[in-house]
Amino acid sequence: MIGDHVSCGLLRLDTSPPGRFGACVLIVFSDVPFSKIVDGEDGGERVAVSFPFDRMTVQRFRQEFPRARWSDRRKAWLVPGKTDRRRFDRWRAKEESRADPFAEEKGRDAFAFEPILSPYLSVDKEGFRIRTPYSRKLVEEIRQVPFARWDGDNKVWRIPFASYDELVHHWQAIEAEAQRCEPDERRKRAEARKGTEDERKARRRAAERQRRRIPLPADALPPLDRPIATEAYGVVVVSDITGELAEHKDVADLYPAFDGDRVWGLWRVATLEELVQTWPSKTAPQDDERRRGWWLPTIEELRDARRVARWRERRSGQRPSS
Repeated sequence: MIGDHVSCGLLRLDTSPPGRFGACVLIVFSDVPFSKIVDGEDGGERVAVSFPFDRMTVQRFRQEFPRARWSDRRKAWLVPGKTDRRRFDRWRAKEESRADPFAEEKGRDAFAFEPILSPYLSVDKEGFRIRTPYSRKLVEEIRQVPFARWDGDNKVWRIPFASYDELVHHWQAIEAEAQRCEPDERRKRAEARKGTEDERKARRRAAERQRRRIPLPADALPPLDRPIATEAYGVVVVSDITGELAEHKDVADLYPAFDGDRVWGLWRVATLEELVQTWPSKTAPQDDERRRGWWLPTIEELRDARRVARWRERRSGQRPSS
């Protein structure tokens, strides 16, 4: 066989042959727990076992396997090396020891006894469904709940009953932010800002964004034509360096980290294909990287950017890249 999947209780592990990444262990995180025999590409049989995605589990995994890289094509983590399989077995055993086999029943009973009553929350046989207006802060808060995942088909966040206690812990902040983001509340805040300094700054930021330029340190320019993360505009692609000096006094309020000699760079929105092909940084940006205004994006930043890129392509009628 080309590779064989090994039953791991909560995970699917695929030992792949040498290839682009050399000998490696392929670890797959799926949305729905299952265990079944599937056909491999060569016609052989493989055992596939999966577990629901959880942000905290992924963080622990990356701490244990810092050389691991996410493959969007395989929808899996690639761990290079032959000895990592034994390390993975030990790590998997630790993760399985965290699991409570009765967590789903406990969460379902706890909700029945003390339900969360909110127009933003509903329940089905799979667990909780959260539907709210969008805000980045709201997304970050929901992601703090273990096993929270976005259901793109139904446009809801799904959370299993097992995460009920954590959902309760975060619910006040989730509901408050959802209420703040309702259209009527947004309009009220917009009316209150009219004629104020905040409105003038917002208009300047919008006008600056339309110019598609960014001040970059002259002695630490980013690579051209590849996605980078920025403090001002998120993940973008710098397409050109104009060489024109940026005057601090003209844009100091728009770029708080502006210091030293800066030149203007021109940026554009990254395509989905570019984002998929970009390898994430293994570490979070350091303070000096944030001060210079750009850094190599992390896997979390790339996922957010890819999600927006897919939405943008669907909206424009294009077929999303694979």
